[in-house]
Amino acid sequence: MSLWTALLLAAGIAFALKLAGHLVPADLLDGPRVRRVTAALPVALLAALVATQAFTVTGGAFVLDARAAAVGVAVVALALRAPFIVVVVLGAATAALLRAMGWG
Repeated sequence: MSLWTALLLAAGIAFALKLAGHLVPADLLDGPRVRRVTAALPVALLAALVATQAFTVTGGAFVLDARAAAVGVAVVALALRAPFIVVVVLGAATAALLRAMGWG
């Protein structure tokens, strides 16, 4: 399959999914189960993205380096109800310090 074929196929699938979303009856989207799932979906996607970025390298191998430690520090800061900017600064400072020490 050539690059253009794959690109056109992906575009067609994306269009079909968008169209299918508009054709779903509103009654099916108003249920409490659908609301719970759609409310939890962004959190799950963000968690998956963070885990992928923090614990894997380009080849897909699992690693524990400064990024993983920074996420751990950020999680502890969030558990202690620190303001978001403090969480970000603590995570960045942890990663910077560990990288300066030669770990990751």
